[in-house]
Amino acid sequence: MRNGTAITEFILLGFPGIQGFQALLFMVIFLIYILTLSGNGLIIFIVWVEPRLQTPMYFFLCNLAFLEIWYTTTVIPKLLETFMVPKTVICTTCCLLQAFFHFFLGTTEFLILGTMSFDRYLAICKPLRYPTIMTSNLCMQLALSSWLAGFTIVFCQTMLLVQLPFCGNNVINHFYCDVGPILKAACADTSILELLGLLATILVIPGSLLFTIISYVYILSTILRIPSASGRQKAFSTCASHLTVVSLLYGAVLFMYLRPTAHSSFKINKVVSVLNTILTPLLNPFIYTIRNKEVKGALGKAMSCPKAHLAK
Repeated sequence: MRNGTAITEFILLGFPGIQGFQALLFMVIFLIYILTLSGNGLIIFIVWVEPRLQTPMYFFLCNLAFLEIWYTTTVIPKLLETFMVPKTVICTTCCLLQAFFHFFLGTTEFLILGTMSFDRYLAICKPLRYPTIMTSNLCMQLALSSWLAGFTIVFCQTMLLVQLPFCGNNVINHFYCDVGPILKAACADTSILELLGLLATILVIPGSLLFTIISYVYILSTILRIPSASGRQKAFSTCASHLTVVSLLYGAVLFMYLRPTAHSSFKINKVVSVLNTILTPLLNPFIYTIRNKEVKGALGKAMSCPKAHLAK
């Protein structure tokens, strides 16, 4: 145990070196935050009021949208504060809570995306059996399992983390409480926590990615066997949005966590974190709706007669 004063708060540096642009960045990210809440909230509303969209695919999409609302909410408010005050301080307990919710929701997102790939596999590769397999009970069980698994994986590590004494450097060179800087501030051996974190990362990220890749290998092989071009296009269009979101998310996370990281590349990691925690939740509603005729039709219907929908 190192000598030092016990830490009661952490300092978030955010993005130092952007003097003169704080107000502009505050407005841009605040607008992104509002659009993220509105876009994901609109998806939940449209699926809720439109009976034609109450299918397994849109049920999982609502879970993802609900998750994205809270995922961004754990990070953006404190990030906005870094643009407005000279020194952004967060209490130790609050920092640990932010880290918990950030990684809990992030882990759950990977699991839900994996579940969505399984749903698309059944819909395209087993179309005749799909209604009998993907029942409402199974949908609920898969979604609940994703949330519980994400919670359990991160909660167990957090329980060990909160028991550590902190007396090291309390400056976090990030815009949210990342686990790495928190562990560096600990005054005790953190090797067990680091090992558990590595095992959880390998289990969740490459594990869910491998599951998604295998699902899409079967999906693509089935699509290529469809005789008509219009049939192939229709089948692929049901997967294109999910595949785009998966590519964005896994690309950013794999870049940050599963590569040798040098000190000089940490600024790049922070920029990629912006893509993962801010831009991807914003883009998801647009990716899932921009080419989706069902959602656009339901949205137009809801906009034309909002009172009737609200009455339901």
